[in-house]
Amino acid sequence: MRRRPRPIVNQAALLLALDLAGTFVFAIEGAMAAIVAQLDLLGVLVLAFATALCGGIARDVLIGAAPPQALRDGRYAVTAFAGGALAFAAYRFIRNIPPAILLDLDAAGLTLFAVAGTEKALAFRLPGLIAVLMGGITAVGGGTLRDLLLTRIPAVLRVDVYATAALAGSAAIVIARRLGARPAWAALLGGAICLGLRLMAIAYHWNLPRAAIPGGPS
Repeated sequence: MRRRPRPIVNQAALLLALDLAGTFVFAIEGAMAAIVAQLDLLGVLVLAFATALCGGIARDVLIGAAPPQALRDGRYAVTAFAGGALAFAAYRFIRNIPPAILLDLDAAGLTLFAVAGTEKALAFRLPGLIAVLMGGITAVGGGTLRDLLLTRIPAVLRVDVYATAALAGSAAIVIARRLGARPAWAALLGGAICLGLRLMAIAYHWNLPRAAIPGGPS
């Protein structure tokens, strides 16, 4: 009897790797925002945790994965706090990094979380549209809470093509999976689309259409 070929990448391991990588990236970003806002060490760590994990926590609550993975697995909190502590300790170095590189880092975090959120929703056998929405929530939920805690308009509502890139990448994953692609290849495709679209939006200042208000900016 012929054995089935083993999958190239275990889906659970893929999801964990994406989640932890995105957690670390967004923790640094949240901590940097807290430092710029002149919060103390505790505030920096709180913002790092919120930015890195609250999107995934919201996703898990919505899909019924309770308690959320970020609260059941200590590696998530450790990764978030490690990213926040690193940013706090190395801020003098990190602040000299060109803004373009920091934007690329943010795009990478957005991509990792969009892919991880979509894959987890699909693992729970949710409908395709819901999986796309869960990918978007995972990608932008933490950053939205970060901005609200810092009393500013969330980036997702004002930054050129941001959540749209996450949703596009999530949709690509769902479509690829429906067409029979392996999870790893679908994740790579969706990630490439999300990252590429976000980087193109940064380079060319793409924005979604806005309502024309008389007397407002054109």
